[in-house]
Amino acid sequence: MWPFRQKKTLAESGLLHGLTDWHCHLLPGVDDGVQTLDESLALLASYEQQGIQSVWLTPHIMEDIPNTTARLKARFEELLAAYQGPLQLHLAAEHMLDGLFEERLREGDLLPIGDDSCSLLVETSYFNPPYGLHAILKRIQSKGYNPVLAHPERYLYMDKKEYEQLHAMRVHFQLNLPSLAGGYGKEVQRKAEWLLKQGYYHYTGTDTHSATAWQTTLARRNFWPTTLP
Repeated sequence: MWPFRQKKTLAESGLLHGLTDWHCHLLPGVDDGVQTLDESLALLASYEQQGIQSVWLTPHIMEDIPNTTARLKARFEELLAAYQGPLQLHLAAEHMLDGLFEERLREGDLLPIGDDSCSLLVETSYFNPPYGLHAILKRIQSKGYNPVLAHPERYLYMDKKEYEQLHAMRVHFQLNLPSLAGGYGKEVQRKAEWLLKQGYYHYTGTDTHSATAWQTTLARRNFWPTTLP
């Protein structure tokens, strides 16, 4: 994909220096991500060592993990009180497009991403789209939000035509870094490379769920691009 470049680990590539991680599960004890405050602090220290500048904590909100806004904000304040480093920490959420999301969209009870609070990080099942996916995305836009589709390369039901349609709808895409190095398989890697070449990605995230997963991500080798969105 990127010829005549040395194959390096992500840690060696330099891509993480100055990076904003737009998608991770480092808020402790709220979903299937990091479970303890100590592990969160250790991961943030590792982020500092890699030169990451800013982190958006994006815990799941879905019918199976019905986190409330109040609970997530309270847990975030606990993390802020414990963390003494230079990273800029922000709270948002990864919203599953399910019945709970429709309810909270109607109520305006959401955790947007971005400094302007005008974007929503959203996801679907990896295997099937929700009924009326495009209509849901348009409803999000009608509420004044820009939908940001988390890790689109991982959705098995999506193909180039679907990506082109979503891009034309001005849906933004967020890349998972492990996707580029085969962390989810060759087909996901192929899709991620194609989406990156098209310039469809607007955001980059690690989707880190644990210290073990983070170390695995750092050690992945690839012909990394010179820049990321």
